[in-house]
Amino acid sequence: MKILVVLLMVMLLWPVEMHAQGPKSSSVSELATYTGADREQMLYSGAKAEGKVVWYTSLAGGSYKAMVKAFEAKYPGVNIEAYRVSGSDMTTRMVEEAKAKRHIVDTVETTEGNLMFMRDLLLLRPYHSPHLASYPETAKEKAERGLYFWGIARESYIGFAYNKKLLSPGAVPKDFAGLLHPDLKGRMGLSISDPSYKLIGAIIKSKGVELVKKLKAQEITLHTIIPPALLDLIASGEVLASPGIFRNHTLNAIGRGAPVEWVPLDLVPTNVGGAAISMQPPHPHAALLLADYLLGPDGQAVLEKYQYGSASKNLGFTRWRPEHGSTTEKFEKDLERWEKLLREISRKGGY
Repeated sequence: MKILVVLLMVMLLWPVEMHAQGPKSSSVSELATYTGADREQMLYSGAKAEGKVVWYTSLAGGSYKAMVKAFEAKYPGVNIEAYRVSGSDMTTRMVEEAKAKRHIVDTVETTEGNLMFMRDLLLLRPYHSPHLASYPETAKEKAERGLYFWGIARESYIGFAYNKKLLSPGAVPKDFAGLLHPDLKGRMGLSISDPSYKLIGAIIKSKGVELVKKLKAQEITLHTIIPPALLDLIASGEVLASPGIFRNHTLNAIGRGAPVEWVPLDLVPTNVGGAAISMQPPHPHAALLLADYLLGPDGQAVLEKYQYGSASKNLGFTRWRPEHGSTTEKFEKDLERWEKLLREISRKGGY
């Protein structure tokens, strides 16, 4: 069975040798490896003939809508049909479509953990993008023959957010040990979600499990709401602080006048979103054109407006991607272990 899978991947993925003047057909195998100087012009011409691109993304509402608008303005005649959903639901949807032999999605943008599942399930096709040359190797998932399954298009950083009107400067933690400050006891919250689980993993990685266990004395309240909603509670003063809040959400809240601040701790768990293409995109020119756009300067400028970070920039703190270099099985087990620890050290009673 393993030999058959390998042979299937080889047949699906690797094209015949390219000629210098460019591809003679619009097959996705040829397009995915094309490196000619006329790449953008060639992809745009083909994309206009295709008319649209179907994009599955887990970007937040405002940012993905801005991306759609900017892309369609740059490439008139190529419309994006965007389907915004969580990464796990996206993976489920793509699996069901593959079972039904329905080729719907062209370009994918979602978190690394879900991209790993998609890769392992043969739902993604390795491809070339000229923009990947400006990204560090750690921000690209290697395939064969110089191709990549995805490139990291955005980063979101998990750290400590607090109400600056209610927490004294001396009680703001500079590291994970600072979460034990007496002024924080009974006044911190965490959401039941991946960012909180990854926070637990980061504390274990940098300080050990004993510090996690000590946090039980801080009476951290668990909330069933998502991190942005928890940040709203911090801004209103209902919750004083949380060590599991995204930097970009905090910066956007500050822009709206919220009295909140965000600081990184010892190790900053980092959620990333990668740009990939599906194994059999029905609109191959448009699929690759959109992937290039997400990774290129124009797409990156849109993401910067929404305070997403870039893998190519040094922000002065140590980032950690728990998925990176792991297997899907190990990552799943790690998340389960971190979630169990989170529930053991926290108390129920939040929203």
